[in-house]
Amino acid sequence: MNMMRKIYFAFTLLGSILLTSCDNYLDIQPVGKVIPNTLAEYRALLTTVYNTRLNDKAVTELRTDIVQVTDISSSQNTYGDIQIWNDLSPKAGTRDFVWDKYYTNIYYANAIIDKKDAITEGSQEGINQLVGEAYLLRAYMHFILVNLYGQPYTKEGALDTKAVPIKLDLDLEGVPTRNTVKEVYAAILSDIESARKLINQKEWESQYSYRFSTLSIDAMESRVHLYMGDWQKAYEAAERVLATKSSLEDLNAPDAKLPNDYQSAEMITAYEFYSDDVTTAFIITPSFIQNYKANKDLRLNKYYSLNKDNKYISIKSGKSQYNCTFRNGEMYLTAAESAAHLNKLPEARNRLLQLMEKRYTQAGYIEKKIAVEAMEQTELIKEILNERALELAIEGHRWFDLRRTTRPSIQKVIDGQPYTLEENDARYTLRIPQAAIDANPGLLN
Repeated sequence: MNMMRKIYFAFTLLGSILLTSCDNYLDIQPVGKVIPNTLAEYRALLTTVYNTRLNDKAVTELRTDIVQVTDISSSQNTYGDIQIWNDLSPKAGTRDFVWDKYYTNIYYANAIIDKKDAITEGSQEGINQLVGEAYLLRAYMHFILVNLYGQPYTKEGALDTKAVPIKLDLDLEGVPTRNTVKEVYAAILSDIESARKLINQKEWESQYSYRFSTLSIDAMESRVHLYMGDWQKAYEAAERVLATKSSLEDLNAPDAKLPNDYQSAEMITAYEFYSDDVTTAFIITPSFIQNYKANKDLRLNKYYSLNKDNKYISIKSGKSQYNCTFRNGEMYLTAAESAAHLNKLPEARNRLLQLMEKRYTQAGYIEKKIAVEAMEQTELIKEILNERALELAIEGHRWFDLRRTTRPSIQKVIDGQPYTLEENDARYTLRIPQAAIDANPGLLN
């Protein structure tokens, strides 16, 4: 760890002559100033990338029906316009959604991929693992970007619409144009397959669980295909994960960890961290809290607590142990949803009930089991989506789930003023940040 810190500081203090310009059209602001050569140095470089805090997915929860901003003036100034979808003329001080950090991470991933044959002082297995992680990281960055700034893949006509630039090289001076939704997803899937050929670490020790593993590959593939509505491939990938690792935290146990704790039994990849703001600035809407059945759904008191104003806040965020990108709870829900769409109803019910058994009291589970076993396809899919909302709340899934499914109308009343996001509203896709447009006006085309 001391060596890692020394290398990290070498990058941040000395600067990198790999990075020749900050005046570039992707608005990349890379850091670091030494040319890495050895596997240890390249691993340190990738560690700095993993350490980059990316909170946009958590902030998108404000655009949904599950959270709202507290009355604290600083929180209102930062997030108030986000929760009412005021993207055209937000007040000064409104938090921007990120652009440059994703492309900075992509740049570093590209540097590792580009130099893969020049890495020294490491085993081929270790080099392959590192480069495979770089491919998967690049895929994941493009995946978040296209889901923030591109049309939903499943929306009619979306595939040929312009989304975000695909960046697969180290050129900081070129003027990139936006690729289509279809092209970005094709690049993501290609990188996943490249990662599959190289990543060889089946599972990391808990202190390194932020790194991608062989399980991460299938977990990511399942999510990507779910967002594409490719139910068969999403189902197969989720089932591959569960065939290797099926453990869940049992919330009935008094010593159960939160499922998104990096040390939890169901953790696959503990990469993303959700900041203190998610706890201090967001409160859970009363209408959403009511979906957790009191005295039956254990998540009500496990995932939330009451603040001094007697309002529910998340306890799944704001502490260093709550890092999560992929976990088994999501895999059970992906398998269930995909199976239901494929009309594999027994398989769908089975995966859903396996999760529910660990999330409800015994009496609550028996009640749910009777209901689920009587559900046919349409009702079962609705139940699975409801469970996704309850299970994955505050982990950055809800906005993307709404986008990929029905893009419903959402109504809010804030300080007595009504606000509406219409069904299929254009605001289900974020505007590219103005700073990126200023650097490259071609992003408007």
